[in-house]
Amino acid sequence: MSDKNICLITPPSPFLLDERVFMHLGILKVASALEAQGYKIDFLDLSGVEGYDEVLQTYVESHSNVKIFGLTATTPQIPFAFNVCNAIREHQPTAKFILGGTHASLMHSAKKKEDKKGIPGRATKDINILLKYFDVIVAGDGEKAIFEALKTDKGIVDADNPKGDLFLNNQELTDSKFPARHLVDVDSYHYSIEGAKATSIICQLGCPFHCTFCGGRNSPFLRRVRTRTPEAVVEEVRHLYDTYGFTGYMFYDDELNVNKQWETLLEKLIEVQKDVGEQFMFRGFVKAELFTQRQADLMYKAGFRWLLTGFESGDEQILINIRKNADVAANTRC
Repeated sequence: MSDKNICLITPPSPFLLDERVFMHLGILKVASALEAQGYKIDFLDLSGVEGYDEVLQTYVESHSNVKIFGLTATTPQIPFAFNVCNAIREHQPTAKFILGGTHASLMHSAKKKEDKKGIPGRATKDINILLKYFDVIVAGDGEKAIFEALKTDKGIVDADNPKGDLFLNNQELTDSKFPARHLVDVDSYHYSIEGAKATSIICQLGCPFHCTFCGGRNSPFLRRVRTRTPEAVVEEVRHLYDTYGFTGYMFYDDELNVNKQWETLLEKLIEVQKDVGEQFMFRGFVKAELFTQRQADLMYKAGFRWLLTGFESGDEQILINIRKNADVAANTRC
C-alpha cells in the first residue's frame, strides 16, 4: 500500500432534479492541494450515477493499493455517504474513511456549543453516528486540514477555528490551487446563463451577517469573510475560458458585494473580456443594503444578467426579528 494513493468521492444526490449542474468545488480544492504535494488522486464523481455500488465494487477490486477514501457531503447526502462507506468496506475492510463538507462542519460547530453548555444534544448524537462510519471528520477548511486528517487515526480535525493553523487566511486562499476540475468529466455537467456555457466559481468565503435562520451562523469558516485578490479570480476565469471554453460563470459567494474590492474585480472582468474578444455572462448574489448604482452599472457592463438577493420578507418587523440587516426600503431600492 502507498499512502500517496487516495480516492476522493462525491456521493450521489438523487434528491436533486438534475445532479449534473454544478460540480462540488470544495472536494476538488482538497484534491488540488493533495496533488500539489505529490499525492496520486483518483476521483469518483457519483453525481447522477445509477448503480453506483457496482462502480465502487469495480473500483475497489481493481485498486487494492488504495486504502484511504475521502468524502464530502451536504446534509441530504449523508445517507448516501454511509452507503458508499458500506459498499467499499465489503471489499476493503481495512480502508480508512475521511469525511468533510458542510454537514460535518455544521454539526461540529453545533456540538461545540453543546459542549460549552455541558448538555449533549442532537449535534453530539449526530457526530457520534458519523464517527461510526468515518475514521476522521474534518470540520471547516479542508485544504490544509486534509494533511492532518491523513496523520490522524480516529477523531475530529478542527479547521473551523480562526485562531488555528488550519483556518485559511486571505493570502492562503488567494495562493491556493484552482479546484482540480481535470479530475471530473466537465462536459457531463450542463448549465448555461443566457445561452452561455457556464460553470461555478468562488472568489470569497464567508458571510459576516447574523440572520437567525442561517445554518452557518455559528461556524466561523462560514462566517468569516476571506477574499481572493481580483487578479487571482480573473486568472481562474481566464483559465476556465482557455481550458474548457466557458463564457458563463455562476459566482457561488454568499454576497459578492461584501468584498471591498468588488468594483475592482468587476473592472478586471470587463478587461479580460476585451482581451479575449468575448462577452461573458455572470450570475451571483448581492446584499441588498450594500448594493449601489455604480455596482449595478459595472455588473451589467461586466455581463451580469441574473442577480439574486435574499429579501426574505416584505414586513419590517419580521426583517428586524430575523436580523436581516436590510429594511423594506433597502430591498425596494435594490
